[in-house]
Amino acid sequence: MRIPDLSRRVLAGCAALLMASLLPGCASGAGPTAASLVWSDEFETIDAGSWRFETGGHGWGNQELQYYTDGGNAFIQYDPLAGSRVLVIEARRGAPAAAACWYGACQYSSSRMVTRGRREFRHGRIEARMRLPQTQGIWPAFWMLGGNFAEAGWPHSGEIDIMEHVGSEPTLTHGALHGPGYSGNTPFSGTHDLRQRVDAAYHVYAVEWDATGIRWFVDGQQFHAITRAQVEARGPWVFDQPFFLLLNVAVGGSWPGSPDATSLFPQRLYVDWVRVHQQVERRRGVGSQPLAPARPAAPATTRRQGAKPAMAPAPHRARDAARPERPRSAQP
Repeated sequence: MRIPDLSRRVLAGCAALLMASLLPGCASGAGPTAASLVWSDEFETIDAGSWRFETGGHGWGNQELQYYTDGGNAFIQYDPLAGSRVLVIEARRGAPAAAACWYGACQYSSSRMVTRGRREFRHGRIEARMRLPQTQGIWPAFWMLGGNFAEAGWPHSGEIDIMEHVGSEPTLTHGALHGPGYSGNTPFSGTHDLRQRVDAAYHVYAVEWDATGIRWFVDGQQFHAITRAQVEARGPWVFDQPFFLLLNVAVGGSWPGSPDATSLFPQRLYVDWVRVHQQVERRRGVGSQPLAPARPAAPATTRRQGAKPAMAPAPHRARDAARPERPRSAQP
């Protein structure tokens, strides 16, 4: 039975309370902050106020084979396995007649959805409940790029891969961190074995991210962690800025390889929800005793979410030839 929308929102609020025991600084209950659900998309519709589609068939820095359409490969449907309506990103054989790919006539189409310029977040727990596609040559991902991507370029903007899967590894998913000095085929990375095919069931893929490091989870189980000190031993830490979210399904490319005679299409990424939890200041009760004399507040310098204008990405540097493997973020 489908969970009514209101009930789903109540459950989301309960999950937010549970996050208080998970995010740093909240476990003891002594700190001034608690985890709250600050944004979510339950995918009753595709929200144009949060997401937009990036299009093209230029290979995306990885010699990928798909043409990303302007929403033609993304839709909402009810999925009995989720018990709710879900977002579907579908990779198909064939592409629109006018589509052009780097290798000639486009053989595949898919969608790439981003919150760039609309929803950007600095630190917190970022998670999605998803059921992944699985066949040779498929490459779904849930990931983040720094909000300064257009100005700084990749990898200086930073990249956090919450979940990646390649079809040659039916039970495995990956998490990774890319930045200056640790990018392309040399990121910080970890692997999780679901012990079943990735398309068999929904799982919750998440990161917990703060100024001290980043931790990766599947269904609440941590499988990888990187500290700020480990990153700074190899290059600058570039993860104290707002990041935007991406959901996409690539076909082919330098990491998964191309589809072969065993590959089946269409392939679908099902996304039940995406949620962001962050630490917020607790309000003191009426009549509570202050812990210390009040001090003048510092001028506000926080960046308003959604304030960054959407713009064409900056040209990428000549990293593709030097780092042919796994540059997830490429835009020409």
